[in-house]
Amino acid sequence: MGVELAIPAAQHLTILLTDDDERSRSILAELLAERGFCTYQANCGEEAIDIVRQQPIHLVVFDLHMPRMTGLQALEQVRMYNSTLPALLVTAGATRDVLRLAQQAHVYSVLPKPVNTTIFLHLVHRALRSTYPGTV
Repeated sequence: MGVELAIPAAQHLTILLTDDDERSRSILAELLAERGFCTYQANCGEEAIDIVRQQPIHLVVFDLHMPRMTGLQALEQVRMYNSTLPALLVTAGATRDVLRLAQQAHVYSVLPKPVNTTIFLHLVHRALRSTYPGTV
């Protein structure tokens, strides 16, 4: 894609990965850590909300389908604490309805599962750059 994926200021940015699938979280966390990002991981929406309340988070990544609370429901709660927080949504079922709901929730982008890591890194970079100009 021709995008520089090594982000010099990444160590100052924190990304929250929320997915009930530990393997999916771990793969993305390792990918981001290799590029200097600080990551937090949550296995459910409730845990993600608690982390956003307690930690400075610059980007959230939510799986759509999780027990008790969907990624979009969790994002709605998270936005009560940080209304401008950029978000990516990952899902194995990106239907027109899901895309419409994600757009209404001001999700930066929806990624299909399994996540293409090159596209994921590109979208992380773009979302951070558009929300925090000059930091990445």
